[in-house]
Amino acid sequence: MTSEAALTITPDHPALDGHFPGNPILPGVAILAEVLAAIEHQGRTVAGCTVKVAKFHSPARPGDTLRIALDERPGAIGFEVSAGERRIANGTVALAPSCP
Repeated sequence: MTSEAALTITPDHPALDGHFPGNPILPGVAILAEVLAAIEHQGRTVAGCTVKVAKFHSPARPGDTLRIALDERPGAIGFEVSAGERRIANGTVALAPSCP
């Protein structure tokens, strides 16, 4: 199963505060939180799941519209985050045995 979600980073996004004045970027932890939210939106439970791999390739900035693509794999969900043609991040979330 594959699915996609989209998120536009607004200039007033709370995670931008302090990251970095005059040159704001969305912190990686906020990007991962959006990935987990997209997985939950599929009806999956992320409690007990683990981010096994996360690679950050390019900064996400205010005004970017992020596309979060999810790809189900045995015991895991792969993700790729992009803004247009630019890759922002990719990785794998391992599902806990109790995650439906």
